[in-house]
Amino acid sequence: MNTKNSKTKLLWLIPLVLGTIYIIRREQQTPYNSIEGLIFGTVYHVTYQYDGDLKPEIEKAFKTFDGSLSTFNDTSVISKINQNKEVVPDSFFLNVYNRSMEISKETDGAFDITVAPLVNAWGFGFKKNQQVDSLTIDSLLQITGYEKISLAQGKIIKKDARIMLDCSAIAKGYASDVIAGVLQKHGVKNFMVEIGGEIVARGHNPKKEAWRIGVNKPVDDSLSMNQELQTILQLTDVGMATSGNYRNFYYKEGKKYAHTINPKTGYPVQHNLLSTTVVAKDCMTADALATAFMVMGLEKAEAFANAHPEIEAYFIYSDEKGNFQNYFTKGMKKYIAEKQ
Repeated sequence: MNTKNSKTKLLWLIPLVLGTIYIIRREQQTPYNSIEGLIFGTVYHVTYQYDGDLKPEIEKAFKTFDGSLSTFNDTSVISKINQNKEVVPDSFFLNVYNRSMEISKETDGAFDITVAPLVNAWGFGFKKNQQVDSLTIDSLLQITGYEKISLAQGKIIKKDARIMLDCSAIAKGYASDVIAGVLQKHGVKNFMVEIGGEIVARGHNPKKEAWRIGVNKPVDDSLSMNQELQTILQLTDVGMATSGNYRNFYYKEGKKYAHTINPKTGYPVQHNLLSTTVVAKDCMTADALATAFMVMGLEKAEAFANAHPEIEAYFIYSDEKGNFQNYFTKGMKKYIAEKQ
């Protein structure tokens, strides 16, 4: 046995072990920070492990995002496009637009960012609702459809000037991805970003476990007071989004009108699918597909989810007796917490 070589290897190994111990101890000692605030008309929460305050940078990113994709900001990029003003789309808008068009094609138009005039007409958008009847819907369908817009030389081209865009069904998910990027730029490995229910989870929580995320039971709850959970998911290194018609709705003349509008019919959806939760590599995709599934209905949503192994889905629906039932893809099982 070569004693000299063994000693040399040992000398190299000692600093490696010590360095590893130092890194582990430093990570254990680094505190978790939690911040929250208001953005896009909803609440955001960010929990991250970092020795410092990143809230100023996070809010700076939110401000830039608002100036790009908020339909409630008259000076934003998307508002200027809706007003047919000259504007050069920024990277935030282009990223959302390009992914939106891809998902619109994949879902055969169940997801569609040109649905804005219909959403406004039914009272769920950025303009006051109007008196809705079949003639109104037929008229608005003439200016609805993702095939009626395109991107050419860095500008949005509309086939009709009355076409308006609304990216609210994908923007919060993308914003969660953007904030995740801000954290990762600073070397943060363990964090959870949540914006109005759209989530990005990376690494582990303060208990050194995967992040535990609750999925609410789809009980009519316009004031967001109900906290009863249907299930708990354990997530890391993924994006998650939930869509449902149990919070944003209204009753008129005894009939319930939900905020999910079918871009093809022009009317709020009416079916037994109550809530859709999607897990994907990024939150932007999860957000858009969760909405698309609510438009599709249970049968088509199941078929789509099972045909796309890169995503997982959890559906809550009502049976013939009005009882809650659930369906989830095979891959979703690994995310469902054993201890609820």
